[in-house]
Amino acid sequence: MPSLSVILPAYNEEAMLPKTARVLAQILEGEKIDYELVFVDDGSRDLTWSEILTAHQANDRVHGVHFSRNFGKEAAIFAGLAAAKGNCAAVMDCDLQHPPQTLVQMYRLWQQGYEVIEGVKKSRGKESSAHRAAAGMFYSLMSRATKIDMSRASDFKLLDRRAVNTLLDMPEQNAFFRAMSAWIGFRQTQVEFDVQEREAGVSKWSTRKLIRYAISNIAGYSTAPMQCVTWAGVAFLAFAVILGIQTLIRYFTGHAVEGFTTVILLVLLTGSIIMISLGVIGYYLARIYEEAKRRPRYIVSRSI
Repeated sequence: MPSLSVILPAYNEEAMLPKTARVLAQILEGEKIDYELVFVDDGSRDLTWSEILTAHQANDRVHGVHFSRNFGKEAAIFAGLAAAKGNCAAVMDCDLQHPPQTLVQMYRLWQQGYEVIEGVKKSRGKESSAHRAAAGMFYSLMSRATKIDMSRASDFKLLDRRAVNTLLDMPEQNAFFRAMSAWIGFRQTQVEFDVQEREAGVSKWSTRKLIRYAISNIAGYSTAPMQCVTWAGVAFLAFAVILGIQTLIRYFTGHAVEGFTTVILLVLLTGSIIMISLGVIGYYLARIYEEAKRRPRYIVSRSI
């Protein structure tokens, strides 16, 4: 049984995977850490799986899991955790934007008794202004919704075997690894790191995907949107009471209620709030429906 399992979700990473396997092996062997590398091919459309097979032939500590289709990074992380055999397991990106030297630092902290070591971003590297703003809004919303400071959170973490087993025992299909690994507790600490520049390939995250990711995880980990619907209803009720009092005063003082435009605006405003509320409720019902079906998080087609 290896001491450390390194889980590396990979989607269309044929350009970076050989170097990642080589660099991690060199660093961990140089530090005399007993390890295994678990690459999870998340239904890639390129030669990622072929590169995993090649890496395995060169180093039998390299293992691979291949999905039947693309299930997303969260599913790939949990598939890697399920396949990991080490006494502790680290999750990091396959593109080496998470520095391997920080992984060694995390491992030494685990040896000191820490059970959840989180990598927090000291800097985010080069990003467009739109992407940086979207990321900032996402983490702000997630921090408020989950009551966990996620302003610098990342998937770069190292977990003790007890923490890994706890996460795997959680049954929900739509899991959010960053929040769940903080929520489970255990003895935790943090390590700062600078996001490295990608040497090859392209980022799989766009502003649109980040927004969808935010909506999915906020709904999956918090009831804040439902509470917003409630508060919107309370605010509109207060507005309706004020408008009703004004209407009665005008009626009893002999003034006709003026403004057909006002009526139209009220109808449109009310209808909009109702439709948005139904949309939020419908989204939660859809999530409940997905969980009730009890489908697996992922389907493994091949492994090595």
